[in-house]
Amino acid sequence: MPLYECVLIARSEVTQQQVDGLTDQITGQIESDGGAIKKREYWGLRSLAYRIKKNRKGHYVLLGIDAPPATVTEMERQLRLNEDVLRFMTIRVDAIEEAPSAILSRRGEDRDRGFRGPKPPGRFDSGRRRGGYDDREEYRARGETDVLDDEIGSGEE
Repeated sequence: MPLYECVLIARSEVTQQQVDGLTDQITGQIESDGGAIKKREYWGLRSLAYRIKKNRKGHYVLLGIDAPPATVTEMERQLRLNEDVLRFMTIRVDAIEEAPSAILSRRGEDRDRGFRGPKPPGRFDSGRRRGGYDDREEYRARGETDVLDDEIGSGEE
C-alpha cells in the first residue's frame, strides 16, 4: 500500500481533547477500510501565517498513513465536511520517518537553550549617549518653556 503524510489544522476554539477525538475518528475510519496509522503527532496550538476563516491560530496534527488511495480520498472528503478543520494537506511519501518531525525536534531544542550569560557591555549601543531623562533635548526644551511661562506669569502680576 502507498504511504501518505497528512497535516491538518483545526480551529483554535476547539479543545485539544476534541482534536484528539477528531484524530481518533479519522484513525478509526482508515483502519476500518484496511489502512493503518503509522505515525501520529500533535504539534500544538500554533499561529497561522495569515487568517483562515477569521482564525489566527490553529491546532496542528501530523498523521503518517499506510492505506489504499480510495481510503485516503474518503478521509479527505470527511475532512472537507468537518467544520472544525480549517485546512489539510495530504501528500504521498516514499517512507514514513519514525523519528519525531522537525517541528517537535525544534521545540525540544528551544527548551534546552537556557541562560546564555549577560550581554557584553556596549555591544548593542547605537552610539547615542544614554543619560537620565533630563539630558534629552525634548526634556530640556520643555524645561525652558516652563521657565519662560513662569517669567511671563510673574511679569503680569
